[in-house]
Amino acid sequence: MRIGIVAGEASGDLLGAGLIEALKARHPDCEFDGVAGPLMTAAGCNAWHDSEALAVMGLVEPLKELPRLLGLRRELVRRWSDVPPDVFVGIDSPEFNLGLALRLRKRGIRTIQYVSPQVWAWRQRRVKKIGRAVDQVLCLLPFEKEFYDRYGVPAVTVGHPLADSLPKDLDPLAERRRLGIDNERLIAILPGSRSGEVTRLGPVFAETARQLASRYPGLGFIAPMANPKAHRIFSAQVDDMGLTSLIRLTDGDATSAIIAADVVLLASGTASLQAALLERPIVSAYRVAPLTYYLARLLRLLKVEHFTMPNLLTPEPMVPEFLQDDATPEALQAAVAGMLDSPARRAEIGAAFAELRGRLALGADERAAAAVIEMAEKPASP
Repeated sequence: MRIGIVAGEASGDLLGAGLIEALKARHPDCEFDGVAGPLMTAAGCNAWHDSEALAVMGLVEPLKELPRLLGLRRELVRRWSDVPPDVFVGIDSPEFNLGLALRLRKRGIRTIQYVSPQVWAWRQRRVKKIGRAVDQVLCLLPFEKEFYDRYGVPAVTVGHPLADSLPKDLDPLAERRRLGIDNERLIAILPGSRSGEVTRLGPVFAETARQLASRYPGLGFIAPMANPKAHRIFSAQVDDMGLTSLIRLTDGDATSAIIAADVVLLASGTASLQAALLERPIVSAYRVAPLTYYLARLLRLLKVEHFTMPNLLTPEPMVPEFLQDDATPEALQAAVAGMLDSPARRAEIGAAFAELRGRLALGADERAAAAVIEMAEKPASP
């Protein structure tokens, strides 16, 4: 069995690695090729290109990368048209993968989108393109399948791999000892994995740390960086602001930093769900390019009240969230301080997130692998 696979960024690489390992457990001779990160490569994928090649987002930002991305898509279509895989799996990166899947499906190749685009949240008309592009959507969240059912798009809920794989024994003090942290209280800072995210939010988060340090003497800060590029950008920002001795940067190990923290300050994205599944209180922020934000508001593209994933999955919002110009150091430090000052609220949030984890821990890797095998064994589309 041969699987074509394209995953974007670190989160897609993690999902892809779990899927590859689950597929190889069932079919040891299964082969994989496409666009992959280091985890997928280590799991056995033949990487024609690195996942970071797809690390662009927004309405306006990808335009300057368009020629390169179109060239990459043409190359993949040519390669897989010449030697068709049994099934193509696009992991996240919907703007790239759905266009690729549409072209491959027209050539008779079965296609799967693993991770639903947030079509239920904004630009809902994309569901028609999704229905044309893929044979099935693998959904991480329960309400997503209900959305696709309304439009007649085949979908299955597999649960979220993070809910399965993250540690269940959460001991903040033990993690602090392991990390060599002796601060009585600790804030974890995650400014994002994409260059644009860190560029826009890094200085805001660093200034928030400065203000919190003035308010709470002895408060510690740790910033686990998602990749070397994010590390370089945030390190330069922290250095320019004279905060090198205040904020400790680490390479990866976000799970330990989150468990060790009293509160997590982060860029909204996969990290918000990771922190929620680790039962930590969160303050979330996000900024996009000004033109992207203007167009999204002008065209009324956002269809949900909240943009941070845990707030869409709990009965009431548990995460203070700040978008665009509202994401100021003053607002963020006030939100973090409110949680630091209220142990009862932190306990309430932790209990809500523990219940959420139970609903999402469904054995995602194995469920996704079963869906891919079932699709691969079907006759090719005419």
